[in-house]
Amino acid sequence: MRRILFLLLIACLPALAQAEEALAFIASGGLPKTEPSTLQRLYTGRVVSIGEHPAIPINYPVGHPLRERFLATIMGQSEEQYTGYWLVRRYVGKGAPPLVLPDVDAVVAYVLATPGAVGYVPLSKVPPGGNVIFKR
Repeated sequence: MRRILFLLLIACLPALAQAEEALAFIASGGLPKTEPSTLQRLYTGRVVSIGEHPAIPINYPVGHPLRERFLATIMGQSEEQYTGYWLVRRYVGKGAPPLVLPDVDAVVAYVLATPGAVGYVPLSKVPPGGNVIFKR
């Protein structure tokens, strides 16, 4: 019985380690470091810049584990609340939700290639020399 529990624990360690890894918000070169309140406003369309630099927020698809973690830790919202917010905002003509990319590699590539792009990735996926503007 102990052996089975030990094997289960070993099997779950990678998932536990990934769940605890910090989220890093990366941005193209010129964007300055920021704080959670600015990121909240950026991802709700209330601001379109960080400092005096235009910013383009990048998100993951509904159901992606990083998106769920972002919504819980940074936005303080559920998926339903966030999606509902953007449905209303779009309906009244106040903008469109952030661009959605399928995975971490796509987010990193887009941020590196696009001036003003902001995305979040696990801290271990920050590219060498990446501009980390916030981490939690």
